[in-house]
Amino acid sequence: MKLDRRRIRADFDEVVNMTAAELSEWLETAESNAVGFKGKDGQRKESVGHASGRQIVQILAKPSDALSDEDFAHMRKVVGFVRRHRAQRPDNIYTSRWRFSLMNWGHDPTTD
Repeated sequence: MKLDRRRIRADFDEVVNMTAAELSEWLETAESNAVGFKGKDGQRKESVGHASGRQIVQILAKPSDALSDEDFAHMRKVVGFVRRHRAQRPDNIYTSRWRFSLMNWGHDPTTD
């Protein structure tokens, strides 16, 4: 499992290119709150990506040896989401919902 954790950590560090402070600040914006999946018929108050962003902030604040199995599971989820969605890059990325959604997951594609 240790080798797997190292790989997950390396992949996470590759795709999450926002600091905890940058992500926290972003999550407070109207743009951040306006994007993302909120469940069937908008049942959820907070989007899945926004909740993920809050969890990423917590992960970024922890030392590596304090990360739990739940943290590593979420880190894998983040890596998968970012990699899948980066492949769907639109022509105008700067003001796109695509970019805003990725930023909720800790990745700002304008810094690629």
